[in-house]
Amino acid sequence: MRIMIEAAGSLVSSSTMKNIQKAGFTCVGTDCNSESFGKYLCDEFYTVPYASDPNSRAFLAQLVEEKKIDLVIPTLDEGMLAWAQMVPELKKKGTAVSISEPDTIEVCEDKWLTYQMFVKNDIPTPKTSLENIYPLVKPRNGRGGQGITINNKNVDMEGMISQELLSGVEYTTDVLCNLDGEPVYIVPRRRLTVKEGKSTEGIVVKNEKIEEGIRKICKAFHFAGPVNIQCFVEENREVKFTEINPRLGGGTTLGMAATENWFPLIADIFVNGKQVEARCPVQYGLKMSRYYNEVFYK
Repeated sequence: MRIMIEAAGSLVSSSTMKNIQKAGFTCVGTDCNSESFGKYLCDEFYTVPYASDPNSRAFLAQLVEEKKIDLVIPTLDEGMLAWAQMVPELKKKGTAVSISEPDTIEVCEDKWLTYQMFVKNDIPTPKTSLENIYPLVKPRNGRGGQGITINNKNVDMEGMISQELLSGVEYTTDVLCNLDGEPVYIVPRRRLTVKEGKSTEGIVVKNEKIEEGIRKICKAFHFAGPVNIQCFVEENREVKFTEINPRLGGGTTLGMAATENWFPLIADIFVNGKQVEARCPVQYGLKMSRYYNEVFYK
């Protein structure tokens, strides 16, 4: 099976490529940088336009057809909606995409719409407004902590939200869902160290309140495939959910290490249309630390 991933030059992409190859699949990497280090780690590599390029969608559709890609696993926020919208077209050509429905992607990519969905379904979340009335101000469509300010009353609120500032411990939960939205794995991990929005140290934890909330979120949003969901556990042990990324997370490698390699499961879900089940217990207490490594080439 030929699996294509994006952002092969991301600092967290090497573990994704390794897990795909360990599963016995051919890993086809893409990146906007023609000299991305991922070019030398995956089995095949192709340079692609930026997601903002008006020709990107047509280019990608032609690429997956020409290279006979069986499964695409999107990881770039900027291109998620386009991939979701391309699913019917690509399916006719024999390519599956590991992604939720377009409506779900649209809600998750907009933090204001996510907040409204949380409130509608009685999912605990920090108070949020389109006006500058709460201390934390961030873009409605942002990622990795970019554009976030605290206690800034002079910020332009166009395309922004303000949010109650939470105290406590931040967690990210790696979730894998079947096509019917039911979670196969729920793996909460505490983010011990974060650099540039990516978890560089973490530990898998058991927290029943997080798991209960995740099941409620999955029922409301109806995901398919991998998702990562962020929350805070406050000092009173109450859990408040903040953001949803309907894709593989930068630290999902820890979620897989604590369970099993998810890529055969993802392939069964999207390519073979199977209902999969968890085969391994979650290894609570498992820790992860990341380090830089080098690739030398000519």
